[in-house]
Amino acid sequence: MIRAKEHFKPGTKPGHNTVSKPCENNDRNTVVRDGTFTNAAKNHDDGLRNVQRIRKRTLRIGCLLMLLLVMLAQASWQRTTNIHDVIEATGIIAIMISIVGRGWCALYIGGRKKTELVMTGPYSLCRNPLYLFSMIGAFGAGAQSGSLVIAGLFAIACWLVLREVTLREEAVLKQSFGPRYYRYLITVPRFRPATFRWRDENPLVCQPPLFLRTIRDGCWFLIAGPVLEGVKVMQEQGWITPLVYLP
Repeated sequence: MIRAKEHFKPGTKPGHNTVSKPCENNDRNTVVRDGTFTNAAKNHDDGLRNVQRIRKRTLRIGCLLMLLLVMLAQASWQRTTNIHDVIEATGIIAIMISIVGRGWCALYIGGRKKTELVMTGPYSLCRNPLYLFSMIGAFGAGAQSGSLVIAGLFAIACWLVLREVTLREEAVLKQSFGPRYYRYLITVPRFRPATFRWRDENPLVCQPPLFLRTIRDGCWFLIAGPVLEGVKVMQEQGWITPLVYLP
């Protein structure tokens, strides 16, 4: 069962706690106590915020580099061939999987990443499912070029960026959650899903605005279609000269 998260009401007494305290038997581990952030929680929040700033800046630079690659490279298959269409269609399917998957992850971690260690739902299968679906989306975006090689390069570039971000996040989470996170790190893979480890929580408390925002952010992958089509038209018209042809 999914229910919207209840916000802290102004009339709540100061002594009441709106978040569960750390416990070995809980599915979540929180760094919030009695409605106030501890020093550890503040450091955790600041650390994750810095990591996310680095992630966004690096991804913007990576997108520009990938666009340059697409402009200097061209798919070996002509736009009118069936295989070109199949590659593009495969990319669209990958993007849709990415959007749905990212939304699925947001149902579990939306609004909780900075205060709790989420280990249920997709986070029971791998530690970074949101990033995994982003890599799938990057593959789909690159596939709009009509080249599987370019699609693979998009996915690899995304993996390199997110792997570095993940290593920084792990350092912050180790300090914040201690032994509980170490056990999670050892037993659950970083990106590769382990389906036999599935664990769920009921009821599932979610924040609809964060869920919708994650869906919206995933839709940016769809922009790759018209952008790369425009690049292909400019190459065909001779406005851009590709230097390499990739299958």
